[in-house]
Amino acid sequence: MEISFYKYQGTGNDFVMIDDRSEHFDEQNLDLVSQLCDRKFGIGADGLILIRNKEGYDFEMIYFNADGSQSMCGNGARCAVAFSSFLGIVAAQAHFLAIDGPHQARIINGNVELGMGNVVSLENKGEDFFVDTGSPHHVRFVEDVEHYPVVDTGAAIRYSDDYRPSGTNVNFISVLGDDHIYVRTYERGVEDETLSCGTGVTACALVFGSQKNIDHVDIKAQGGNLAVKFTQGENGSFKDIVLIGPAEQVFKGSTVI
Repeated sequence: MEISFYKYQGTGNDFVMIDDRSEHFDEQNLDLVSQLCDRKFGIGADGLILIRNKEGYDFEMIYFNADGSQSMCGNGARCAVAFSSFLGIVAAQAHFLAIDGPHQARIINGNVELGMGNVVSLENKGEDFFVDTGSPHHVRFVEDVEHYPVVDTGAAIRYSDDYRPSGTNVNFISVLGDDHIYVRTYERGVEDETLSCGTGVTACALVFGSQKNIDHVDIKAQGGNLAVKFTQGENGSFKDIVLIGPAEQVFKGSTVI
């Protein structure tokens, strides 16, 4: 069977996008997901996203990491909103379902502003932190993230006993200014550094924002610039979390599955 696909990227985090409202794609075939995401033998991407109809919502986003595992993906969700706009499913605003629940989003001046789920608390891990922003994230501050061994150190933390059996994503932060940080992320499911991670930069922004008592953080990632705004609660919780950044169509094609 031949299917059409589109390729989208959000600050270098790239995704194979499939309009699957007819539900012809076999979501149980995880080998196929991995094959399509393979950068040598497939299309090549950090993840694959199916857009499907869902009663009560504009659409449902079904997201797979490159290895076939599933989680929430912030940049993927922003790209799903942009793709759904391209398909004519939504216009400037969207209400959709992801693996972690409902989300609201809007498209403004070429950026997708994605409403994230509430975060109950930040967990201290020694000098580091753990935050669940729809996906699990370990957060560490370092002096020079540009030259930090992200892959080696990230893999060691991801596979450590603390996070068995599911593992975690791992983020490293350097502070650039009063409301500006530089983030690099090792992503589980990709098992490598990605150029950007939406749930990861969100986790980092909440940790940094809680320390600086601010409600807006600009983030530099390897693949571009993002921003996160939020409201802090008195009990250490966070709500009204919004991830902001570009989402662009790169190319389209077809493949036989």
